[in-house]
Amino acid sequence: MDTLSSMLIIIANLLLLFSRFCITDNTLTLSQSIRDGGTRTLVSKDGSFELGFFSPGSSRNRYVGIWYKNISVRTVVWVANRNNPINDSSGFLMLDNTGNLVLVSNNNSTVVWSSNSKKAAQSAMGELLDSGNLVLRDEKDVNSGSYLWQSFDYPSDTMLPGMKLGWDLRIGLDRRLSAWKSPDDPSSGDFTWGTQLQSNPELVIWKGSEKYFRSGPWNGIGFSGEAALRINPVFYFDFVDNGEEVYYTYNLKNKSLITRLVMNQTTGFLRQRYTWNEISQTWELYAYVPRDYCDNYNLCGAYGNCIISQSPVCECLEKFTPKSPESWNSMNWSQGCVRNKPLDCQKGDGFVKYVGLKLPDATNSWVNKTMNLKECRSKCLQNCSCMAYTATDIKERSGCAIWFGDLIDIRQFPDGGQEIYIRMNASESKAKAASKIKMEMGIALSIFVACGMLLVAYYIFKRTEKLKGGNREENDQIDSGPMEDMELPLFQFTTIAKATNGFSLNNKIGEGGFGPVYKGTLEDGQEIAVKTLSRSSGQGLNEFKNEVILITKLQHRNLVKLLGCCIQGEEKILVYEYMPNRSLDSFIFDQTRGKLLDWSKRFSIICGIARGLLYLHQDSRLRIVHRDLKASNVLLDKDMNPKISDFGLARMVGGDQTEGNTTRVIGTYGYMAPEYATDGLFSVKSDVFSFGILMLEIISGKKSRGFYHPDRSLSLTAHAWRLWKDGKPLDLIEAFPGESRNLSEVIMRCINISLLCVQHHPDDRPSMATVVWMLGGENTLPQPNEPGFFKGSGPFGPSSSSSNIELYSNNEFTASLLYPR
Repeated sequence: MDTLSSMLIIIANLLLLFSRFCITDNTLTLSQSIRDGGTRTLVSKDGSFELGFFSPGSSRNRYVGIWYKNISVRTVVWVANRNNPINDSSGFLMLDNTGNLVLVSNNNSTVVWSSNSKKAAQSAMGELLDSGNLVLRDEKDVNSGSYLWQSFDYPSDTMLPGMKLGWDLRIGLDRRLSAWKSPDDPSSGDFTWGTQLQSNPELVIWKGSEKYFRSGPWNGIGFSGEAALRINPVFYFDFVDNGEEVYYTYNLKNKSLITRLVMNQTTGFLRQRYTWNEISQTWELYAYVPRDYCDNYNLCGAYGNCIISQSPVCECLEKFTPKSPESWNSMNWSQGCVRNKPLDCQKGDGFVKYVGLKLPDATNSWVNKTMNLKECRSKCLQNCSCMAYTATDIKERSGCAIWFGDLIDIRQFPDGGQEIYIRMNASESKAKAASKIKMEMGIALSIFVACGMLLVAYYIFKRTEKLKGGNREENDQIDSGPMEDMELPLFQFTTIAKATNGFSLNNKIGEGGFGPVYKGTLEDGQEIAVKTLSRSSGQGLNEFKNEVILITKLQHRNLVKLLGCCIQGEEKILVYEYMPNRSLDSFIFDQTRGKLLDWSKRFSIICGIARGLLYLHQDSRLRIVHRDLKASNVLLDKDMNPKISDFGLARMVGGDQTEGNTTRVIGTYGYMAPEYATDGLFSVKSDVFSFGILMLEIISGKKSRGFYHPDRSLSLTAHAWRLWKDGKPLDLIEAFPGESRNLSEVIMRCINISLLCVQHHPDDRPSMATVVWMLGGENTLPQPNEPGFFKGSGPFGPSSSSSNIELYSNNEFTASLLYPR
């Protein structure tokens, strides 16, 4: 009997112990609590999300938050007490007698946070949903959509699928995201993102109370100021304005995809959309804002138009001139533009149509969704204060939006944007109409002549082909001679499709300059990287062949190796060796993975890139200017050795030639040398400038494109220069591991070299041979002068460093390698 009693006691204790370690329910009732340091957390039914206590980064403060459960990198999506941390482990979360969630500390003496729901329920319970939404519901209420309170109404820095960003007008609720102050501090930062409530609502990013970025009004498909936000196979986007609610939301077409949209003021891109890559176990940046310099709010002033492909980026709209030509020519565009001829409302004005624009700031606008465009025009003409009008729904060309007062924050999109009709003096609008008729007649005549010439050319071509007796197969369109001489494998399209699981989204590992990049595995087990060239890239067959020939002729341990290619119809594919550690930017700009790169490894990467560039500039059979050197174009093998990739923009300069020029400025702003960005002059010294920028990024862990300094508006280059001049260059490496401070002399040397590389004049920059020598030696280095683009007030100043546009870079290859036929 005693033995039986003892066994029962042991079993009971084991069950109690077992239950203690297995409490992972998704609900919290009045009789339960979650204690800091305990074993209980809330886990959503499908295991996607978890709620519990945590400390961010290196902080010791304690918070209650929600994070992804099954992701290797802890990613917090919501924080309850973000502005009121607990400084010890005395906190616990529970339901109080009013049915509210409360977070208390110090033995129940201090209420740190409360859901503060005004809806009462005697049998309230908390539940963590599969969407990541923490809700309060009445246990007796079977209506799954009826909540007493929900965390989705009080977001932190992250917007999850199904969340609403905007207003519930019935209760005056404004849902906004606000960035963390830092990776160690989740309290509300300087930047917020939300819906500006007005007749024509817009999404706005504010810095404090000042507008920083504006999306433009919703046009039935997307926001006029976010041309990249368009119909795609991944997301559904929607904007609701129904009198009761005004909000933006998004959902997934593929529910298995993990994605989040986050505000982040510690990187160059304030609003970032990420997707989770299961293969690499990393977050991939899918989209971001600001995208470029023209996203800066009201950069060009009233009636100024920002065109990112031009230098300078601001110009007045047609029929307008700068209000202050002197200020305008000094790149101070804040005063904007004025009409060439003043309006004369009494005698009658007209309108001029502008297309492809981000619609002006809609603060002073009015909307009527029942009007058509003709009625909208009449409505605007009746009011002398009306300056412009357009349709609110571009799908149906319906609805009416009219603007009062000056039109500000306009930009031009090369693809996308919206049309708007701007009020003009009648003589200006008539002249525009007459010019349009002449232009249309000219176009029609040109088309007629061109068609005739094409018919003649086609006849001559067919006759020549017939005489030759040539009947080529599709795959014989490439000169086989040069390809065969290189002995480069030609892969079958079916082989590559099979290796990448049909170009599955799960195999996608990045986005190259010309199209997506996939990981693949051949039948023999060899892993490959497959770079597909999108049909819209504009790269033709000859350009593609030239790129293949060029890369094949380059062989160096710090250049990526090309394994083969595939051409079938319009499909053009390059097959590279697979780099398991992917690109350099996925490490140095990632707060978690960046810690894996100590200083010795970063220095080794810098030296490897330098050797690769030296080979391109001097030691290879061809003298090559890369023209697009940046962190995302440096790949890392399994041993973290760097390999320069993406030669789609490379230029070959012959013999002793070291420079050239082009009328098409291509590359990535933020990395471009001044003489190249402004005048189209490129040389090996242009690559040296890009290398200097890349060095600063590797040293600091900060992006040049979109660098944000909380105290002053500076580019990364200007920030480094200021620190150098102030005698505090090591402050540039605050994000480095602690051991780097013990290597201050080597780091100081690298900062010195990087500043020499980014000198304004090409002649002041060292060659790559000199750079390699300086990196490997201990000789005294020359002192740098003020770097290029230091001022920060022009189109390539601090804000341009946030630019990521690649002008024409997605479709131009200019290495000319000619072979006899």
